[in-house]
Amino acid sequence: MKEMTKRERMINMLKRKPMDRIPVFEHFWDDTQKFWAEKGKVAVGEDLADHFGFDMSEFWTFNAVADLDFVPQVVEETDETVLIRDGNGALLRRHKLHDTTPEHVDFLVKTRAEWEEHIKPRLRAERRRIDFAGYRKAKEAARKADRFFCWSGVNVFELMHPVCGHENLLVGMALDPDWVRDMAETYAALMIDLQEILFAEEGKPDGIWYYEDMGFKGRPFFSPSMYAEIIQPSHVKTIDYAKSLSLPVIMHSCGFVEPLVPGMIESGIDCLEVIEVKAGMDLIKLYRDFGDRLSFMGGIDVRTIYTNDRAVIDAELGSKIPVVKEGNGFALHSDHSIPKTVDYETYRYFIEKGLELGAYR
Repeated sequence: MKEMTKRERMINMLKRKPMDRIPVFEHFWDDTQKFWAEKGKVAVGEDLADHFGFDMSEFWTFNAVADLDFVPQVVEETDETVLIRDGNGALLRRHKLHDTTPEHVDFLVKTRAEWEEHIKPRLRAERRRIDFAGYRKAKEAARKADRFFCWSGVNVFELMHPVCGHENLLVGMALDPDWVRDMAETYAALMIDLQEILFAEEGKPDGIWYYEDMGFKGRPFFSPSMYAEIIQPSHVKTIDYAKSLSLPVIMHSCGFVEPLVPGMIESGIDCLEVIEVKAGMDLIKLYRDFGDRLSFMGGIDVRTIYTNDRAVIDAELGSKIPVVKEGNGFALHSDHSIPKTVDYETYRYFIEKGLELGAYR
């Protein structure tokens, strides 16, 4: 087969059609690029999609915080962390020395009444929620590189828990499901309304990328039946809107979400990403169970990469890529963001070896 363009390759992967090789894409912690820049391996602020020749890129476009006029308040600060109150009324502690997900400390919203008073009335599809210029610039850069370009953002579960926290959200799903269903429907409508405004003015992307972390180690956050009753109707709405524009949908979900995958397929996703090994996800099993209906991106244990041991990396890639590439529905990606403990040369080798194994002959 002749060499394909990056965009053609991604389109075929998402449709599980023949390719010249598997596509490649990746996420990095911010301090990884800073560290590599200090070492002279990459330029400060360089687009790593260009640097490594990735087949796709994405751009996060919307601000969904409830109070757009709220100036984040520093409540407490130490040498290592800072505690901030945000426009959702949430108190989140973030590390200053390295990139991590924030610690949930407290939330203004814990019940339906607080949601209805403080948050829901503010969730209007205002133009100032949209980064038109950033989207335009990223879309044009992808076009010039002939990369597949995704609008990216969060779906309803990832929009709800920053407002009330995982604990209050999950208790709400059990004790007041109508409240959580209302939150999900409100955020689904907001995302669709904002997408309609953006795409009408700046044009459609090539695909939609939704972040939606629905699991932790060994378990989803909720049962498949709760997903079907409370979350899935809003997934269907957001994904149906994408499909009305003929856009494929990639859904990222950290944690163990295997029990939710049949429902996610019913909701209409085309590709599951990131397939986190340390949470219990098994790329080969997923491929054998769902590979005729779903494409995959990820599932390569990042812990093998940050050993910086090429033999360990060879074993991980060699045990998976030859199997999952056969369905034409796999893209190379680690199972999590690349940390700065990964040497630049190691990551280069990871790509080179992965694409060597992922070539179709």
